Amino acid sequence: MRPGVTPGPDRVTDTSTAAGSDTDDGVVGEPRWPMAGAVLAAIILSILLPDAERLGPQWLLPLVEGVLLVAVIAGDPGKINRRSRGLRALSIVLVSVLVLGALWATGQLVDDLIHGGAVTNSASELLQAGTIVWASNNIAFALLYWELDGGGAAARAHDLPAAHGFAFPQQLNPGVGPPDWRPRFIDYLYLGFTNATAFSPTDAMPLAPWAKIAMAIQAIVSLGILGLVIARAVNVFT
Repeated sequence: MRPGVTPGPDRVTDTSTAAGSDTDDGVVGEPRWPMAGAVLAAIILSILLPDAERLGPQWLLPLVEGVLLVAVIAGDPGKINRRSRGLRALSIVLVSVLVLGALWATGQLVDDLIHGGAVTNSASELLQAGTIVWASNNIAFALLYWELDGGGAAARAHDLPAAHGFAFPQQLNPGVGPPDWRPRFIDYLYLGFTNATAFSPTDAMPLAPWAKIAMAIQAIVSLGILGLVIARAVNVFT
């Protein structure tokens, strides 16, 4: 700056943009596309659900989830590193809608299996519905873990101090990962998948009460879907 020149209002730097930049020291923002891809997959699965297992009209949940996803992406495209209460609230609402839809479909499927529904008369249709519901729960719970752990993806990108819900191997033993390692969506997707298949933590250990409760609910849901669907399908085949 030349001597004697005083910066005017138009010279003010946008510190909020600079703070959200992925080039800042200690900021490791993860790409948005894995999370967005998982939400799109959940939307497609909700469209493929049989009418009896769906919450509301066929277009309702996909429309709500699609609008929320577009709003979240528009607010923080590319790498997830912008800290905003509004964006975090939108993301939590999106994840809540996904979890609600998955749990509703699970309840309806279990009810059909117990009391007998149209989908339970055909083994192929039953297995298809069970697979869709099981996969929808895995995606929904993975997004739930991803959104709530450590204050969310943006907070983890800035390495803000927070109460962590999970302890990953790279956090317990920093020597096995890079110095700036942060858990990303794929880590939570793997966590959800292993919990749904092994019904226990195999990779990351739950620390917070909410994490233990969420994992317990997911394990119960997965066990119920797999046990009842397979048993009913075998009965129809025989």
